[in-house]
Amino acid sequence: MEILYLIKIGELTLKKGNRNQFEKQLKFNIKRKLPGVSTRITIRKGRFFLEGRMEDREKIEEALSTTIGIAGYTIAFKEKKDMEEIRERALEVARELSGQHNGGTFKIETRRSDKSFPLTSYQISADTGAYILDNLPEVKVDVHNPTWLISIEVRDFAYIYGNEKRGITGLPVGSAGRGLLLLSGGIDSPVAGYMMARRGLRLDAVYFHAYPYTSDEALDKVKALARKIARYTGGLSLFVVPFTDFQLLLNSKAREEEITLLMRAGMVRIADTIAKNRGIQCMITGESLSQVASQTVESITYTGSNTELPVFRPLIGLDKESIIRVAKEIDTYETSILPYDDCCTIFSPKHPLVNPVTHKLKESFSHLDAEDLLKEAVEKSERVFFK
Repeated sequence: MEILYLIKIGELTLKKGNRNQFEKQLKFNIKRKLPGVSTRITIRKGRFFLEGRMEDREKIEEALSTTIGIAGYTIAFKEKKDMEEIRERALEVARELSGQHNGGTFKIETRRSDKSFPLTSYQISADTGAYILDNLPEVKVDVHNPTWLISIEVRDFAYIYGNEKRGITGLPVGSAGRGLLLLSGGIDSPVAGYMMARRGLRLDAVYFHAYPYTSDEALDKVKALARKIARYTGGLSLFVVPFTDFQLLLNSKAREEEITLLMRAGMVRIADTIAKNRGIQCMITGESLSQVASQTVESITYTGSNTELPVFRPLIGLDKESIIRVAKEIDTYETSILPYDDCCTIFSPKHPLVNPVTHKLKESFSHLDAEDLLKEAVEKSERVFFK
């Protein structure tokens, strides 16, 4: 038995000149999430229609609920443009919704794209609503705050559907290029990656592992976070960079108060090399202004000066409560708070610099003679792919 989904798109309706390109990307992303599932996707005037098999319903809805760029989706019924067929199908949908809500109130919304159809949108709604009232005495009309909604769209055919499920919205992943996420085991960086994916970036990620000072459990935690992010992006490569030798160098040669910022400089330089080697156009971090000592204006200025690539910081103006709320929505929060330290906690100074001078820190970094260590860290990094 076949099933039909009507998929609504959000921001894509605003993309006039290159809308076709965005729609193709979204279609590709949906299909990519459904390997081995027989589906057919067509695009008609701002609507996507996905035809599949009823037995694949759970897989299809999982894909639609996690595909960035979808504003909403619902099971729809395709009928001839005939009022008798429209009324009967709408009544069938109404019976199901009434049963789910113990009657309740309803509203009919009609959109008539085919202006050759003899009835206006208002007349279609009124006619269909009256038919439902005649056959379902337990329901009432409420056009302002209905319990449930039936929508009718008159296009090439008539499409009838009930309450739709909300999607993630945003721009299709891959439509805005590629970004490299500096992924730690904390709350912030997974949220930052998710937010930039919603702006159309396809993500890879880099994690700095300081074994044995950080445990295998810490690495497993980051892999779990990468897997959760990949659920929304349709795939993600995680680069695990051995970082211990560089941190030991910092501990032996750097001034204590500079260790944190010099460590972040090393991270950015390694990430810069990985990004350029893979044709990635930008970096993403979970920095939020003044949240910690390394995230003051001066500190952010210095760390950003270690790459020519743009560094996006989508959390920069958010408070922790707002970040946690998104982390819970995307199911990364509980993983992020698992008690395994990452490399940022190793050799952490008691009194880190909060107002650094960029040129002085650049001079300090040059005295480390760390270029060979950084190059070696890139060469020894391991790539793990998550679907």
